[in-house]
Amino acid sequence: MQDVKVCIIGGGSRLWAIQFLKDLTLQDKVMAHVALYDIDKEAAFSNERVASEIFRINGKEKQLSVSVADSLPEGLLDADFVIIAIEPGAIEIRQADLEEPEAVGILQTVGDTTGPGGLMRARRALPLFFDFAREIERYCPSAWVINYTNPMTLCTAALYKAFPRIKALGCCHEVFHTQTYLAEFIARKKEIAVPDRREIDIDVSGLNHFTFVTKALYKGEDIIPSLSGYASDPDAFPDLTEKARERVREGKWFDSDHLAALLFLRDFGTLGAAGDRHLAEFVPFFLTSDENIWRYGFVRTPYSYRKEEAIRKRNKVYTAEELIAKASDEEGVDILLSLAGERTLKTNVNIPNKGQVRYLGEGHIVESNGYISADSIVPIVSADPSIAIQGLVRRVENVQDIALEAIWREDKDLLFQAFMLDPLMSLDAGRAEELFERMYVDCALRY
Repeated sequence: MQDVKVCIIGGGSRLWAIQFLKDLTLQDKVMAHVALYDIDKEAAFSNERVASEIFRINGKEKQLSVSVADSLPEGLLDADFVIIAIEPGAIEIRQADLEEPEAVGILQTVGDTTGPGGLMRARRALPLFFDFAREIERYCPSAWVINYTNPMTLCTAALYKAFPRIKALGCCHEVFHTQTYLAEFIARKKEIAVPDRREIDIDVSGLNHFTFVTKALYKGEDIIPSLSGYASDPDAFPDLTEKARERVREGKWFDSDHLAALLFLRDFGTLGAAGDRHLAEFVPFFLTSDENIWRYGFVRTPYSYRKEEAIRKRNKVYTAEELIAKASDEEGVDILLSLAGERTLKTNVNIPNKGQVRYLGEGHIVESNGYISADSIVPIVSADPSIAIQGLVRRVENVQDIALEAIWREDKDLLFQAFMLDPLMSLDAGRAEELFERMYVDCALRY
């Protein structure tokens, strides 16, 4: 395709933006101009220089170009694709997201999707997404929008709330890790080399970061019955406390052994399809103490890491070797190429429910598989998880519906109702209100 325009909102990002730009150089199908928009213009100009180097080093200077947009309308004007990857507010706010609930006994492993921290992050992010949607409707109403920002479900829902005809999806890689886990399991079972994760065809159902695998096929064989048998063995759940302590010492905040995901299979009949640190935040029974969390091998990501990582990324100077593009596990560019008509891709997507997840409400943003092709995403109806899992997911759906409406209306009382109904809320009404009022001030949007 010729003359494609891609606008990246959050164009100063040193994570999603840089990886997307590197992945873009690995394809030969699209001649594209990338417009970087960021309220931090210094970061956007820094990424413009990095992008130019990426294109030069990978031999795509004639095919790909980049610029910094002075305004969001300039970046969006006539865009074919819009990528959204932002940090809603100053990184320092995340200290209150995580540490104020912790001070009253509510632990969060991530704090960006659910729990008190996730709700307050949504309160910061959604008004921005309402504005993004209105501007997209004005300047590029036919563009496809790929959102990477958390809370994924609510941010994507906000786009549709403000511009119902928008063509948007949420893109998340958590499911990929589950495919890798299943590939490793089948390799041990069959004593073969570990297959590529893409050889594991999984049926996905649920809400982002609280998704479940209802079927997993490897060369036509469903792996789940064998995995269920494995999960019934007490040896499948060793005490990983020492491993978790080592991860804390070494700063391996994202590592997981999928024991929480496996516990959902053992106790509730369906395998978790996200990393343990995300799955655990949607239920009350993992995050009772660090000791209980560590028992399953995963750990909480501290604010100190978030702060240090933000500084490191901002000051990062790339070597030429680091800018050489290599195939990544991300699918943003694959999705772009598919929507541009260059291929058909089957993958997990976060889009409005049109019946593909039968136990959740119509229109709610759900995560399941879909076929992505020319200007089209066709959702695939997922098999239902167990009744128990359906109940757990519906509870989260209800909280998200209340939160979306509260933020849309700017209704503080309604937002408090969502705060009280969150699965991690363990405080009495009085203490919960005190925490809410404190976080409402300390977690408000600021830069």
